[in-house]
Amino acid sequence: MTQPKKITPLFEWHVSQGANMGDFGGFRMPLWYPWGAVAEQIAVITNAGLFDTSHMGFVAIEGPGAYQRLQKCFTRDLSACLDNGREPLTPGNCVFGVFLNEAGDLIDDAVLYQLSQDKYLAVVNAGMSEEVAGHLAAQGSGTDVTVEDLTYRVGKIDFQGPYSARILMYVLQDAAEVLKDMRYFTFKGHFDSRSPLADTFMDDETPVLLSRTGFTGEFGFEIFVARDQVVQVWEKILSAGKDLGIVACGLATRDALRTGAVLPLSHQDIGAWPFINNPWTFVLPFNADRSAFTKRFIGEAVLRRQKDSPHTYPFAGFDLRKVSVADPAVLLSLDGIVTGAVLTCVSDMTIGRHAGRIYSLASPDKPAGFQPKGLCCGYVLTESKLKPGDLVELKDKKRRIKVEIVDDIRPNRTARAPMSAMV
Repeated sequence: MTQPKKITPLFEWHVSQGANMGDFGGFRMPLWYPWGAVAEQIAVITNAGLFDTSHMGFVAIEGPGAYQRLQKCFTRDLSACLDNGREPLTPGNCVFGVFLNEAGDLIDDAVLYQLSQDKYLAVVNAGMSEEVAGHLAAQGSGTDVTVEDLTYRVGKIDFQGPYSARILMYVLQDAAEVLKDMRYFTFKGHFDSRSPLADTFMDDETPVLLSRTGFTGEFGFEIFVARDQVVQVWEKILSAGKDLGIVACGLATRDALRTGAVLPLSHQDIGAWPFINNPWTFVLPFNADRSAFTKRFIGEAVLRRQKDSPHTYPFAGFDLRKVSVADPAVLLSLDGIVTGAVLTCVSDMTIGRHAGRIYSLASPDKPAGFQPKGLCCGYVLTESKLKPGDLVELKDKKRRIKVEIVDDIRPNRTARAPMSAMV
C-alpha cells in the first residue's frame, strides 16, 4: 500500500502561490514557484531567498553519556573539531559530519548542535530521523543517554543571501546584539520557550534558534521554531524583505546552489559505499598527516582499509546542458569507455565561463557586463583516478556532453563572510 505523503506547515501557502509541488523524502514539497528557479537562484546570490526546510529531521541526544555516544557514532572528533581541529566543540557551536555503519557506509549526514555539555541536536535529512535515532539508541544501554525524535515538533526555515541579515534586523528583538559578531556555524537561542537557552526572539516574542548555517554556500541563516509558529515567521520575513528583493525558493534552487557550492546530497552523492575518497573527508577525524584517525568510531576500521574504494569527483560543464541521473547517466572517458556513474547533474544558473575561468554573479572581479548563462555541474563516482582539469563525458539516452573535473565550482561564495560586511 502506498504511504500518503507528509506535508510541512507551509504546504497550503506553497499551493496558494502556485508552486510546482513534488515528492521529496516522503513529503510534498515546492520544487519551484511561478517566478521560476532561475529567478530564485539569482535572488539568493544577489538579494535573499527563503526556503521551507521543515521536512528535515531533528534528533535530540541528551544525558551524561551523550558526548561519548556521539564520539562513537558521529565522525567528527568533538574534542577537536573547531578552529581547524585545534579546539573542542562548545555550546553555541555546530559542526557538519556523518553517521556511518560498521561497513563504513553512510547512514546519514547531519549538522550537530551542542546546546550544552550533555545536550545536542542533530539535524538530519528528510525521512531519516527515525533511523538515526534508532542507530544512536542502539549503541549503548542504561539511562545515561536519551534519544528523542523531535521532527514533528520543530519547524525550520532557511534564509539565504546577502540581504538576509539586513532583513532580520527588522524582525528580531535586539537584532543588532543578536547578530553582532555571529560567526559561521554558530547559533543562538532555542525554539522551546521552556528552555533556559530561549533568549532569542522574533519581535512578536516567538522564540527561535537562529543558526548561521545553510545549504547553499551563501551567507545566511537557518531558523528553528515550534512547528505551529512556522507560517507566521515565514510570512513576517517575507513581508520585511519585500523591498529588498526577497523571494520564496523551492527545492530545485536548493539543489542547484548546494551543488555549485560542492555540498553533497545524502543518499545520492554519498551513500552505500565507503565514505572515503570524496570531497568531504574533512568530516573524518584525521590526524595532522592523515595517517590515522584521532578517535575510534563506527566504520573507521573499514575506512582505514579502503584506499582503493570508488572516487567521487565534482565536475563543471561548459554550458547549461545537463544529463538525467535517472536515465541513468554514465561517465565516459574521452575514448568512449564507461568508467563510472553520474551521481548529480544540475544547472547552476548563477555561474558562467569567460576566458577559461568560472565566474559567479558574486565575483568581485567578474568581466564587465558579465551575464551568466549557467553551467551544468555535479558529481561522478568512478574507480578511475582523475584530477582537476581532466576532461570526461557524461551520457544519458538523449545527449552526450563534455565536462571538466574540478576541485571547486561556484567561486566567491559568501557563507563565511564576516557579519560586519553583511548587516
